[in-house]
Amino acid sequence: MANSPSGDSMLDRVVRILESFDEEQPRLTVGALARRADIPPATVYRLVGEMTRHGLVTRDPDGRVRLGLRLWELVARSAPARDLREAALPFLQDVQSVVHQHTQLAVLENDEVLVLERLSASESVVNQASVARRMSAHRTSMGMAMLAFSPTDVQDAYRRRYPEVEALFASTTTRDFRRVLAEIRRRGFASFDGLLDDGTTGIAVPVLARSGHALAALGVVVPTGTHRKQTIVGVLMTAARGIARSVGQQPAE
Repeated sequence: MANSPSGDSMLDRVVRILESFDEEQPRLTVGALARRADIPPATVYRLVGEMTRHGLVTRDPDGRVRLGLRLWELVARSAPARDLREAALPFLQDVQSVVHQHTQLAVLENDEVLVLERLSASESVVNQASVARRMSAHRTSMGMAMLAFSPTDVQDAYRRRYPEVEALFASTTTRDFRRVLAEIRRRGFASFDGLLDDGTTGIAVPVLARSGHALAALGVVVPTGTHRKQTIVGVLMTAARGIARSVGQQPAE
């Protein structure tokens, strides 16, 4: 695909336009898209027209642009995410029937937690995670569980890219990011109070591949101070093993 005078390809520009939408701004004017994507307005106008014809975006009667159903359809065909989500869903439902709070499945991609599924109840506590939303790995129990069960070189590279993690975990008993990960690995689960929201506790376990590394994480968000923590951990571990078996990735005992 031909490059623009600035050196980026049209595909780069299409991706930047799609990435401009978020939960706070699901509908944007062409001018706002141009500013967010750092692309000339005339180019955005032309690309939006082409993307609309392909169903990747939709223009509302007021002229604002939003993501189209065609994009959702294409994403839904993603075999790895679809297969993992479908295999995990019965186990998420089992966990949800016990905790009656937020139960969620996520993977680690490009240093971020990507939520594949979330089940909630009417009495669930506040939770910033939502399906298809990305969050910094070190800001969630699910992300920490996956990092703890990642290769050492992956952990070290993450720590170099995000030196702020040392300050974030300085108040823990281990006071060192690497030791925090080692403790999670020793216990088999991650649990943190208020990483994202006060009054909430995230508890997560890895879904392990045969290699012993995390291919996903299964977690819940519960009120801080819950008296059933060990029960919840046991339920999560059982469900995580079931998910691993369902996708043919149960590690050797």
